[in-house]
Amino acid sequence: MSTPAPSIVPRHVAIIMDGNGRWARRGGMLRLRGHEAGVDSVRDVTTAAAEWGIEHLTLYAFSVENWKRPAAEVRGLMRFLKRFLRDELPTLLQNGIRLRGLGRLDDLPDDVLEVLREIEQQTAHGDRMTLRLALSYGGRQEIADAAQELARKAVRGELDPEQIDAAAIARELYDPSMPDPDLVIRSAGELRLSNFLLWEASYAEFWFTEVLWPEFRRAELAAGCEAYAQRVRRFGRVIDNDPAAQAPQSSA
Repeated sequence: MSTPAPSIVPRHVAIIMDGNGRWARRGGMLRLRGHEAGVDSVRDVTTAAAEWGIEHLTLYAFSVENWKRPAAEVRGLMRFLKRFLRDELPTLLQNGIRLRGLGRLDDLPDDVLEVLREIEQQTAHGDRMTLRLALSYGGRQEIADAAQELARKAVRGELDPEQIDAAAIARELYDPSMPDPDLVIRSAGELRLSNFLLWEASYAEFWFTEVLWPEFRRAELAAGCEAYAQRVRRFGRVIDNDPAAQAPQSSA
């Protein structure tokens, strides 16, 4: 039975794909087997998001901290990423999905970065949805890199330090064209951001599920979107006729 589209879809959904390793251990398999199994989830969630009208989907695929994992696992993940990018190109093209990398992409092995740039170019005309893979990504590192670039511009006399505000920082983030996420989803029952989109997610709604990523499908994405549809997003404002914003009645 197909999953119906949510009643309301956010413009931008960002997902922390957690639980691949636990899924593999539960079945007595190597961790890399969990990452391989998670591809089916990526494919199903990505195609569903495009079908439902979500304009931007960002997946936390590899963090800067992940480089600290055992060297054999990192090499395996990079080989897997390279194969994934090539294998998923037909799905991206068929669904009008544009792929973009997000993060310290120069940290990637040269052969992996070459394939990523190739797929970015081949999908550049996709106008249905933009899929971003956060690779060698860290939220604190992104903010620090933006600050360094602003400092360099100030030293060169191109920028008055007094002009540095939130908008100036946002322009120096890894992808200034990316809108802030409306909804951040995390699988596998963890309740933290893990250094993901710290600047961009400042007003995002959050939804957590116990489902491990290899078992996450469009039904879970729909559940997250339906939960989002029930939220009232105030952005620090008081909204007229919002029951939650009404002053308590006096008992006197």
